[in-house]
Amino acid sequence: MLFSGTFDLPWWGHALVALALTHVTIAAVTIYLHRHQAHRALELGPLPSHFFRFWLWLTTGMVTREWAAIHRKHHARCETADDPHSPQVLGLGRVLWGGVFLYVKESRNAQTLIRYGHGTPDDWLERQLYTPGQKLGILLMLALDLFLFGLVPGALIWGLQMAWIPFWAAGVINGVGHFWGYRHFACADASTNILPWGILIGGEELHNNHHAYPTSARLSSRWYEFDIGWLYIRLLALLGQARVKKVAPRPRLTAPRPTIDLETLQAVILHRYDVMAKYLQSLRQIHREEAERLKASLDAGSRKALKRWLARDAAELPEPERRRYVAALEKSQRLSLLVEMRRELAALWQRSTATHEELLARLQDWCRRAEASGIRQLEEFSLRLRRYAV
Repeated sequence: MLFSGTFDLPWWGHALVALALTHVTIAAVTIYLHRHQAHRALELGPLPSHFFRFWLWLTTGMVTREWAAIHRKHHARCETADDPHSPQVLGLGRVLWGGVFLYVKESRNAQTLIRYGHGTPDDWLERQLYTPGQKLGILLMLALDLFLFGLVPGALIWGLQMAWIPFWAAGVINGVGHFWGYRHFACADASTNILPWGILIGGEELHNNHHAYPTSARLSSRWYEFDIGWLYIRLLALLGQARVKKVAPRPRLTAPRPTIDLETLQAVILHRYDVMAKYLQSLRQIHREEAERLKASLDAGSRKALKRWLARDAAELPEPERRRYVAALEKSQRLSLLVEMRRELAALWQRSTATHEELLARLQDWCRRAEASGIRQLEEFSLRLRRYAV
């Protein structure tokens, strides 16, 4: 008779145990590896920090330095040929089903570890056990599962544990999270929120929110979004085992300033995603107003696509669509002006060698032209820019 294990559970009991064990692994990845180690969004006490390291050694065999380095490189080179796992470059299928192989390949890149792996644990445990004994940990987990749950259930639970992170993290988050879903923030990358309820993957479902504010310990940004990883962090903080260093800023509006000053510039840059979201609303309002007039000069396909094109830069579109987009803007002076001024506004927070004084001068000139444009939406938006506060 096959060994039945220390705990004789029904099938649904084994299923619940497997779900609980894999959820602990998810929590370890999102809280320890991702938010704590890779982005320094929070500090962890020694107890949860060492527990998470030990648990990940047992259930994944991942090395902290490797994981943090690969993830930091992903942010630094997102959606380029140097991105370790971009579905926009490599294709969704390859990342979804082969994400673990992409991870292993990048983990062998010594330059990635040298450049992006700084600040991760380098103590005796890491050097003598966790790094050289990667396979030892998962073999120990196998022995524990077999001892506790029996030969067949234990092997199945262990197999699920081994597949959980490669599929959900390396596959779904890195793949689907850059391919399909909804977006709150117009990041330069293709990141998306897969679902508004971040439970199964610890809050990592809110991937677009994370790419907008990588150093935020909280991944939810709307009232209807739920980040269970953030719940665990708050509980750890109440126990004195975590300290949150940074969360995404909430838009703060005050009375309009009579003059555009450096504080206004700082506030506009800080709240840049809210600024751009509100600006796109202005674009859509004018698009609705222009729709009737454009019927005579644009074909139905271009009129339908124009609303979608307005949310993107022309350079991001395939060449045939880009030509149609440019041709459509030539038919509407108001839309063309708003699209050009959106580009100028975004340049304020894009990488630049301009000084604060030069950027301030650009913002002042932008607001002056907006208020003199005779376009109601631009005038109202310029007034809103004066209201942003740090």
